[in-house]
Amino acid sequence: MRKDVDIHMLNTLEAETLDMSAVLMQAYDMGDMINSSAEVADYLYWKTAVENSAEVRDLKYAFARKKDAFEECERFGHYHPSYHEALAAVNAVQEKLNAVEAVRRFKQAEDRLDDLLFTVSTTIAHAVSDSIKVPSNNPLPTGKGCSSGGSCSGNCG
Repeated sequence: MRKDVDIHMLNTLEAETLDMSAVLMQAYDMGDMINSSAEVADYLYWKTAVENSAEVRDLKYAFARKKDAFEECERFGHYHPSYHEALAAVNAVQEKLNAVEAVRRFKQAEDRLDDLLFTVSTTIAHAVSDSIKVPSNNPLPTGKGCSSGGSCSGNCG
């Protein structure tokens, strides 16, 4: 009798292992499909453009210097005589950096790729259960429930 139970248990474990390996293989296939998507190609193109841009490199260096100066003022808060000037200088360099086409296009491509990954994650999660929470990079979540501004039944968790 004990041997029959052990064999049944072994068969169940083998089936679960096969199921898990099939799931993992499909996940790798999905990863390959995502990697060959237009969103990833666009993201990688603009990432390389940003990394190779001398203008971006110079602005990043200027931004780091201005940020360091601001952080020194920030230790004393609004009362530091140069606080507002240092903050304005940081914001000015940040605006220049954001005005560079490669940076703008990189951020747009990054957002589109993030949307794709979020959609895939949501689809997979909700195929399992509608109550599964899917993390997002969106600081203003649109879902309902706890901590998202929606109505809560108190049955979270």
